Amino acid sequence: MTPCIFCKIINKEIPCHQIYEDENFLAFLDVYPHAKGHTVVIPKEHVNLISELNNEKSKELMVIVKKVMKIIEDKLNPDGFNVGWNSGEVAGQVVPHLHLHLIPRYSGDGGGSIHSIIKNPGDLSVEEVAKLF
Repeated sequence: MTPCIFCKIINKEIPCHQIYEDENFLAFLDVYPHAKGHTVVIPKEHVNLISELNNEKSKELMVIVKKVMKIIEDKLNPDGFNVGWNSGEVAGQVVPHLHLHLIPRYSGDGGGSIHSIIKNPGDLSVEEVAKLF
């Protein structure tokens, strides 16, 4: 299997603009940024989906996200953030390696909220969906 582009970045085969690194995680600027300071946080372990990352590393990932957001706040002073990931191809995941996007937001930048990604509530009421759980 050919290593994915993020594994190549982890292995220093491809350069990146690194913001943070520790034993288990790496954060670097997205090469196709949607905002100034758009950063990607990845586990060094190759997993495609969050469900493949063990619980301890999943918890650690959120701590790393907070650390990296603080670094971005200190350097770029954004007015807010959109934070999330595309899970699976249908959701827009292009690189098959878990990665979280930290997208700094600035007043007047023309962007939307997480709710602007999709507006298709389906053909069941909230009550009907709740019964499925």
